[in-house]
Amino acid sequence: MAQKHPAGLYRLFFTEMWERLAFYTMLNILLLYTTDSERGGLGLTSAEGNEIYGLYLAFVYFTPFPGGMLADRYLGYRKAVLIGAVFMSGGLFLMSIPGSTYFITGLVGLIIGNGFFKPNISVMVGNLYEAGDPKRDAGFNIFYMGINIGAFVASFLSSAVRNSAGWLWTFRVAGIGLLVAAAVLILSWKMLEKADRPPEKDPNAASFGAVFVKILLPALGAGMVGFLIGQNVMPDGPVRPAVLGFLVGMVPVVIFFVRMGTTAPIKEKAGLLALLPIYVAGGTFFMILHLNGSAMTQWARDNTDRTGGVAAAEAAGSVFSTVFFTEVKFTQEGFPSYYPNAGAETPRPDPRTLLAVDDASAAAMYGQQKLNDKAVAAIAEAADIEVQEIAIDDKGPLSARAAAVYSDVEIETSDDGHGGSVTKAKVPDGAKPSKRVAFVREVDGKPLAVYVVERSLYTEIYDGYEKRFGKDPELLAPGAFVTIVSPELYQSFNALFVVAFTPLIVIFFGRLSARGIQISTARKVFWGLVLTTASMVLMAAAGMMSDGGSLKVSGMWLVGFYGVVTIGELLLSPMGLSLVTKLTPARLVGLAMGGWFMATAFGNNLSGFFGGIQGSLSPVSFFMVLAGLAGASALFIRFLLPRLDKTLSDYGA
Repeated sequence: MAQKHPAGLYRLFFTEMWERLAFYTMLNILLLYTTDSERGGLGLTSAEGNEIYGLYLAFVYFTPFPGGMLADRYLGYRKAVLIGAVFMSGGLFLMSIPGSTYFITGLVGLIIGNGFFKPNISVMVGNLYEAGDPKRDAGFNIFYMGINIGAFVASFLSSAVRNSAGWLWTFRVAGIGLLVAAAVLILSWKMLEKADRPPEKDPNAASFGAVFVKILLPALGAGMVGFLIGQNVMPDGPVRPAVLGFLVGMVPVVIFFVRMGTTAPIKEKAGLLALLPIYVAGGTFFMILHLNGSAMTQWARDNTDRTGGVAAAEAAGSVFSTVFFTEVKFTQEGFPSYYPNAGAETPRPDPRTLLAVDDASAAAMYGQQKLNDKAVAAIAEAADIEVQEIAIDDKGPLSARAAAVYSDVEIETSDDGHGGSVTKAKVPDGAKPSKRVAFVREVDGKPLAVYVVERSLYTEIYDGYEKRFGKDPELLAPGAFVTIVSPELYQSFNALFVVAFTPLIVIFFGRLSARGIQISTARKVFWGLVLTTASMVLMAAAGMMSDGGSLKVSGMWLVGFYGVVTIGELLLSPMGLSLVTKLTPARLVGLAMGGWFMATAFGNNLSGFFGGIQGSLSPVSFFMVLAGLAGASALFIRFLLPRLDKTLSDYGA
């Protein structure tokens, strides 16, 4: 505003900031929630949780293509953004209701809403400026800061809410954030009239019907065939049916964009064909970047020493430490699964804090907060345990270890992919617990509510420690667990580094240009892929330090990963978007941008797939496979660089 930007810019800034805050609040915990079996999560296997994550992100980047076309032709941009906010808010509130139907329906609402919201609010920012206005780029930079402020704060918000109030309240708070975004838009409706335009059909652009017939319908048909093949022909294959369906469904899309280039008029052919390797680069990059919510969050949860972040907070001073450990906090208790690969310096819970049971299903139901009377009876068989009923609204000392009991719980056991089994407890949609119970033993003359754990894990925590380190572990006070940083907080480094590194990148290339050194857009894409590859090599080194996953490593490895991959993002992602607009004739820009989003969707789906198979490979092998894929993509772009540079020169780009 100080630089006399249009008055509507800051309204769109705050609309987008609140929407991104809500979006990333949910996304940060999606995988953790679906796979959690210790804090009241859904208890799904890693493969199932990553499948949901990958498919959700894939469709989130797929739907902006039709969503943008609907806004152009039928709705206008303000209505499309408002419809998107309402759908997304409704989806988040549905996800906050217990039950798988509400959860899946809520995700669908988010996907549909994002398709309306994401592409059209960016168009509104551009429409605020007259053609050729030099402040336009700065306006987008300001707007982009809103995105990253929302993404950065989201990690802390999701951690604080879920640690203080539980998983479901995280979805509710995110839904409230989207209502705030919608309110800002409505209050700014008149002011943003300039950013909108009446919907109209461009006779030179591809019609929505043509896009549906040529792209969306074939993709849907091929996807259904792929799903059926995965479900009936190879149900135990490495690729789950829904993931296979999406990947097969992308084949007609790839064919369409290849044919769009090969059959184009001679003046347009070179530019459209040059987009194909750019799509490959974009898909590969987002496959790695969006591991942040799948494989990298699993690494933070399972392979990172998260006591170090707590120590850093304490060392930072009293103010920061006080905030870190308040009731609305960014730390959590390290429950039993944290300890088997923790270092010798990490104290273990007092054995009396845990109740080991032979019934694995009962232990899993306790962790998922979905007990039934049969499971309560199985746990109560321990000789020194008393079952105490706890009021639903009780906040007393025994309440923290109490678990909800339902009259109707469905038990499902499935293969965890590593020779073991996973128990999932499901309750009817919208079900409410009939009561809560705590399992109490007397310790040092005082009642202590214990945490229920399967016997094999109990043995691994204590006997495993003695075998590894040749001594007995240091023990915490009865009832206490070690304090650890929430794993989703590491995702905030990507947004933080985008804000921190953007001016440095601009200055760096500005100084090169002043010296007469020009780096082409295609070469920036190549170097972005090189850095993406380097980020995976760095994590392979972390895998080596973890001794095959048997030892937790410093969180600085994750910080390093986000630092390197973010520089790659700043080189590649904006350049890819720029190339789409520069190499495409005006009548096909929307279609070509849809190709970029679809390439991103393809990469996002692979992020979920690789997160699902992470545990079946050693850490070094896993990250080196990904480094190999990114490196192959970089070599592909390097091989084509002379041709790409020539095409860019011919197009004046």
